[in-house]
Amino acid sequence: MANVSATASVRTIKRDIPFAWEGMDKRGNRVKGKSLAPDEAALRAELRRQGIAPSKVKKQSQAFKASGKVKPEDIAVFSRQLATMLASGIPLVQAFEIVGNGHEKPSVQKLILDIKQDIEGGTSLHEALAKQPLYFDDLYVNLVEAGEQAGALETLLDKIATYKEKTEAIKKKVKKALFYPAAVMVVAVVVTLILLIFVIPQFESLFKGFGAELPAFTQMVINLSKFVQNNGIFIAVVIGAAAYAFIYFKKRSRMRREPLDRISLKLPIIGPILVKSAIARYARTLSTMFAAGVPLVEALESVAGATGNIVYENAVMKMRDEVATGQRLQRAMENTQLFPNMVIQMVAVGEEAGALDQMSAKVAEFYEAEVDNAVDSMSSLLEPLIMAILGVLVGGLVIAMYLPIFKLGAVV
Repeated sequence: MANVSATASVRTIKRDIPFAWEGMDKRGNRVKGKSLAPDEAALRAELRRQGIAPSKVKKQSQAFKASGKVKPEDIAVFSRQLATMLASGIPLVQAFEIVGNGHEKPSVQKLILDIKQDIEGGTSLHEALAKQPLYFDDLYVNLVEAGEQAGALETLLDKIATYKEKTEAIKKKVKKALFYPAAVMVVAVVVTLILLIFVIPQFESLFKGFGAELPAFTQMVINLSKFVQNNGIFIAVVIGAAAYAFIYFKKRSRMRREPLDRISLKLPIIGPILVKSAIARYARTLSTMFAAGVPLVEALESVAGATGNIVYENAVMKMRDEVATGQRLQRAMENTQLFPNMVIQMVAVGEEAGALDQMSAKVAEFYEAEVDNAVDSMSSLLEPLIMAILGVLVGGLVIAMYLPIFKLGAVV
C-alpha cells in the first residue's frame, strides 16, 4: 500500500508529457495513438501492460497538452463511455484508462487521467469528480455518490449520461433559437453601417453639384451618415462596453439576472421557447434525481440550479421549502403559477402511483419535443420577417439617395 501511495505522490509532482506512439497489439495489428505520461519509459511500460508492443514513441509539443477545451458535450460522451464499460464488467480504473488514452482531445484526456490517478490513490469516484468542479457540478457528484452507496454505479452513470445528453441537446436548441435572429440583426447593422460610411458620402458629393434643396428624408440620411463617420469609434466603444457589462453582470449578479430572466420569459416568440426549456430541464433533472433514490427535498435543491432561469430556480427553492414542511409536490407547483396544468396533473399522478421519476421523464420528453418543434417553427416564421427588416433598412437608404435624382428628373 505504501508503494501505491508513493507512486501516486510522484505522479502528482512529476508533470505528464504528451507522446504520440505506434506499435503492435496482441493480434499483430498495427495501432497508434496519443497519451500523456511522466516519461517515455513509463509510457512504454504502460503500453506493454495493455498488450501493445511499442515500436515508436515520440514526444510532442506542449501545445498538444493545452489544445482544446473541455466542453459539456465531452462530459456527456465520457459519461456514456464510462457507463457502457462498467456495465460490460470492466473495472473502474481500467475503464478510465481506456477512455482517457483513447480520447482525441488532449484536454479531456488529461482530465480523465487525472481522475484515474486520484482513484488509484484510494479516492472514491465522487470525491475525485468533486475535485474538478468546473466540469462536474454538485448534481453530477451527488448522483455518482448515490450510485456508489447503492452499489449500482453503472446504472446511475447510465442515467447521468442520458441526463447530460438530453440537457445539452435542449441547451443547443435554445441557443439556436437565440442565435439566429441575433446573427441576422448583426448582419443588418453591419450592412447599414457600410452604406452609411462608404456609400452615402459618394452620393453626398454628387448632390452638392445640384445646387438645389435636398428632400427631407435624404438630408436626414446624410446627417446620420456624418454623425456615424464623426462618432463611429465612440459609438463602437460604448456599444462594446455596454455588451461586456451586460454579459459580466448577468453572469455574476443574481439581482441583475432576475429581471432579465423574467423579461426574457415574456418576450414574443422566444419567451415560450425559454419557458418550455426550463420545464423540460426541471422535469428531466427531477426524474434523474428521484430515480437515483435521492430524497425529494434534497433533489429539488439540485433541480433548482438546473432549470437555467432564476425565475424558475427561485420558484423551485420555494417548492422545496413547502415540500419540507409536508406539502405535496403537486400543490407546491400550483402555488408557483409557473407550470402548465398538464405538468402539474402528471406529477400528481406520479406521486399517487409512486412513479414520480417515470412521469417526470414523460413530461421532459414531451417538452423537449416541444422545444424542438418551436425552434423549427420560429426559424420558418422569422425568415420572411428578417428579410422584410433587411429590405426596409437597405431599401430605405437606397430610396433616400435616389429621391433627389427622381426629383431632378421630374423638374426636367
